[in-house]
Amino acid sequence: MNNAAIWLRTFLVGFLIVSAMLVVTLFTAVPYGDLTRIGRLSDDEFGWRQPAPAAPPAEALVSSPLKDADIVVVGDSFSMTLYWQSTLVRAGYKVATLYWGQVGYLCGDFSQWLHNAGFRGKLVIAESVERLLDERVRKGAECKTMGKPPEVKPAPFIRPLAGVPDLGLNWTAKLTTGLITWQNMRQVRAAHTDLQFGDETQVRFVPDGCKQFSHRMCDRALFFKDDLNNGPLTTQTLDLMARFTRSQTVPILWMVIPNKTTVYLDPDYSAAFVKGLRDSGLGPDLFGYAQAARHQVVDLYFPNDTHFSMHGQYALGDIMLKAVQTRLGTPSAP
Repeated sequence: MNNAAIWLRTFLVGFLIVSAMLVVTLFTAVPYGDLTRIGRLSDDEFGWRQPAPAAPPAEALVSSPLKDADIVVVGDSFSMTLYWQSTLVRAGYKVATLYWGQVGYLCGDFSQWLHNAGFRGKLVIAESVERLLDERVRKGAECKTMGKPPEVKPAPFIRPLAGVPDLGLNWTAKLTTGLITWQNMRQVRAAHTDLQFGDETQVRFVPDGCKQFSHRMCDRALFFKDDLNNGPLTTQTLDLMARFTRSQTVPILWMVIPNKTTVYLDPDYSAAFVKGLRDSGLGPDLFGYAQAARHQVVDLYFPNDTHFSMHGQYALGDIMLKAVQTRLGTPSAP
C-alpha cells in the first residue's frame, strides 16, 4: 500500500470517528440543570418532568427602588428569580432585592449604609443557603464598612424556566461531550452505590426517591459536593448572626435555606444550629419545613440542580409571608 492510500485511509477513519462523535453530541440533550451540566450527565434521565407552576404576574416579578421599599432582601441564587419575593409583593409589600455578590458581606455599618442609600423601610431579610452562611457571617463580623452604594436591578437576575425546555440540538458543546455523557450514564445505570462525576456532582440514592422526584432515574438524584465540603452550621454561626442582628438599627430576619443534601439525605447535618435557630426567633425554621414538604411537594428541589424548584419557591414565599406579617403586620393596600 502506497503512502497516498495510507493517508487516505487514515483520513477516512478519523473523519468517521469525528463524525460519529459529532452526531452523538448533537443528539445529547442540552443540559439545563446546573448539576447535569457540570457533571456531564443526561437531562433525559435526571431532568424534572412534572409541569412547572404558573408564573406570577409580571408586575410581581419586579424589585422596587430602594427608597420605596418596605423590605430589602439580601439573597443569593435562591432569590434571583424573584419568585418567592413575589408572594410578598402580591400581599402588598414593596420589596427590593440585592445579592451577596453585589454587597460582599454585611459589615458593621450595614444599617447606616442602607439609610444613606435612601432606604426608609422596616425590615431586611438576609437569605443564605446553608453551605455559605457560616463564611458570610464570619467575614461580616470581621468588616466594619460596607463598599459602594447598593444598586437595585428591577428585573429578575435569572428568568425561571416556564417548563422543561426544548433546547434543540447540542450545537455549542465540545465535540467530546456526547461521548463523555454516554460513558458517565453507562456507569450510573450499572452502579448500585453512590458516584461522583467531576469535582462537584454526586449521584446518590434517595430513599423513596420516586415519591419525591419526577425524573426517570428517580431512585437517585444529583447533589452538590460543596454541601459537605463547607461543613455544618454550628451554634457559633448562630451567635454571630444574633450579635450582628443586635448591632443593627434596621430589624433583620434571617432566611436560612437548607442544603439539598441536608434535606434528602442527612437531616441532622446542622442539628445544633437548627435547634438553636428554632429557639432564637431570628428567622423561620426552613429545615423542619423542608423535611416535611419533600414528602408532599414532588420536586421540592430540582432533581438536576441544587436549588428549590419553582414549586418549592412558591412554598418558600408562603412561609416568608407569614414570618414577615408576624414582624410587620398586614399591609394596608395589597
